[in-house]
Amino acid sequence: MNFSSLQEWLVSLGVPSKVFAYNTWVYQVFMVVFLTLLVSYTVGLVFNRLGRLAERSNNPWDDVFLESARKPLKILIWLLGISWAARITHTASNAEIFEFIDPVRRVGVIVLITWFLFGLTKRFELALQSPDRVKEPLDATTASAIGKLLRASIVITAVLVILQNLGFSISGVLAFGGVGGIAVGFAAKDLLANFFGGLTVYMDRPFVVGDWVRSPDKNIEGTVEHIGWRLTRIRTFDKRPLYVPNATFSTISLENPSRMTHRRIQETVGVRYEDLQQVRSIVDSVKRMLIEHDEIDDNQTLIVNLNQFADSSVNLMVYTFTKTTIWVKYHEVKQDVLLKIAEIIEQHGAEIAFPTTTLHVASLPEQFAQAGVQPVQQP
Repeated sequence: MNFSSLQEWLVSLGVPSKVFAYNTWVYQVFMVVFLTLLVSYTVGLVFNRLGRLAERSNNPWDDVFLESARKPLKILIWLLGISWAARITHTASNAEIFEFIDPVRRVGVIVLITWFLFGLTKRFELALQSPDRVKEPLDATTASAIGKLLRASIVITAVLVILQNLGFSISGVLAFGGVGGIAVGFAAKDLLANFFGGLTVYMDRPFVVGDWVRSPDKNIEGTVEHIGWRLTRIRTFDKRPLYVPNATFSTISLENPSRMTHRRIQETVGVRYEDLQQVRSIVDSVKRMLIEHDEIDDNQTLIVNLNQFADSSVNLMVYTFTKTTIWVKYHEVKQDVLLKIAEIIEQHGAEIAFPTTTLHVASLPEQFAQAGVQPVQQP
């Protein structure tokens, strides 16, 4: 579109032709800037109107598209307007500085399209995790992996297109990248190992953000906060951040307690040897209590048995599983179970044993003998 076409269009709208009698380049630049301002303002009004309509619609994706396109489109309008005005100025002045207008405009358009696609994928990533927007939301780890791969592809494509527009040979760039990639691979093997370790975490999904993980091989335990391309951030239980290179997860065993289905109660309860006759009835009562307990899953392994004749007690083993896996609630259930076991032992006229030692003395000092204390006779 040249300025003559703009004049004809304005005349067709009823603007008197004598207005354009002074067709100087300054006047043309002023008109282009004014038209750019008008178009930018109109587009802003249209987007506001569409935004209000999108808020009332049930389609979640129109909001995503509009928010992603709003700023890049307005900047694109100004980029095209300024480049048009600069071209007019170049024609009038022949200044060398304006010879770079076309390459700058092309690169600017590519950057704005990349910005739009970058924001679109980021908002899609967030929308796919929201149960308010999709019926079956993705977990944060999967959505983040998809988003990062898409954004990496967009950036690489944009860089190649920009290089081509600047006159570089894409085949040469790719060939150089192939040779240079070998050297970079040797120099940055740890970085690449962490990158592919991150891909392995995304594909195998041994854990996701929010999981409690720990490793029996390394001093690693805490809640996963972020999974990056190179590092995974874990918050330990004393609230310290722990940064683990992703390559580490390929060489260690990892336990994910967040995916447990039950929590286990395993306790040893000792009663006195004097109460040995009550052990059978105590075992039956404790087992019945566990089966009837609302928070104990009797479909899992449940054991209450005499387990050991210890030094100072007859030991009963209690082995069962709670329905809850929540740490705090589990301890509340465990406390309730132990207190009920203590009540059952007391109800049967028995007592919980405590460590005791029987001392056999062969002879006593004279003062003890005068007091009537007699030593125990050994057989």
